[in-house]
Amino acid sequence: SVAGFLLQKELDYLQGAVDVPKRPFAAIVGGSKVSSKISVIEAMLNKVDKLILGGGMVFTFLKARGVPVGASLVENDQLDLARRLEKIAKSKGVELFLATDVVVADEFAANAQTKVVNIGDIPYGWMGLDIGPKTLDTIVAGLSDCQTVIWNGPMGVFEMDAFAKGTIGVANALADLTSNGCTTIIGGGDSVAAVEKAGLASKMSHISTGGGASLELLEGKVLPGVSALDKA
Repeated sequence: SVAGFLLQKELDYLQGAVDVPKRPFAAIVGGSKVSSKISVIEAMLNKVDKLILGGGMVFTFLKARGVPVGASLVENDQLDLARRLEKIAKSKGVELFLATDVVVADEFAANAQTKVVNIGDIPYGWMGLDIGPKTLDTIVAGLSDCQTVIWNGPMGVFEMDAFAKGTIGVANALADLTSNGCTTIIGGGDSVAAVEKAGLASKMSHISTGGGASLELLEGKVLPGVSALDKA
C-alpha cells in the first residue's frame, strides 16, 4: 500500500499544522448552516485562539443573542447550540468574531436592492447575504498577528458579485499574511472556489483538495483510507 505526495501534504497541513500550530492560531468558519459545521466549530474551539464566523450561520448566532435578523437564514432548532458554542468559546478564552454590520438585500437575487446596515438594523423582509465593511476590517485586524489560519466556508453568497466583497476581502487578507510567513490553509470546496475566483490560490500555503475528507481531518476523525495505510 502506498500513498502519494499530495496525500502526505494534506496530512502534514491538516493534521500537523492543526495539532502543533504556530500561534496565534485562528479558524475562519463560514457557510450557510451551523448544523453542517458543528463538528468543525467544536473541534476548532479546542485548538484555536481566535474563531471567526461568517456566512449565513452568523444569523443563527445573532438571533440566539436576541438580535433581530429580518428574513435572514436562521436555523431555529440550533439556537440553543449557538448559545452553548458561545459559552464554550468564552470558557476556553477563544476570541469570537461575529458580524457587526452586513450587506442586506430585499431578495435572494444577483440584481436585488442592497445596502449596508448594522446587525440590529436589518429592515423587515430583508436578508443578510454578506458581511459588511466594518466587520471585514475587524476580521483583518484580528488576523494581523496570526501565525496559522485555517479557512473553511465563505463569508457570504460570493457566487453573486454583489455579495462577494467579504469573502474576497478575507482571501486578500490571507494572501498578505502568507507573504509575511503565516501558514494559511484553505479547506472545503466553497472556500477553495472563492480563493480561485479571487485569483489568489497560488498565494496560500495550502489549498486542500480533500473536500469532505478535509473537514473530517479538521474534526479530528480517523480517515479509513489513511488508517488502512498505517496498518499496511
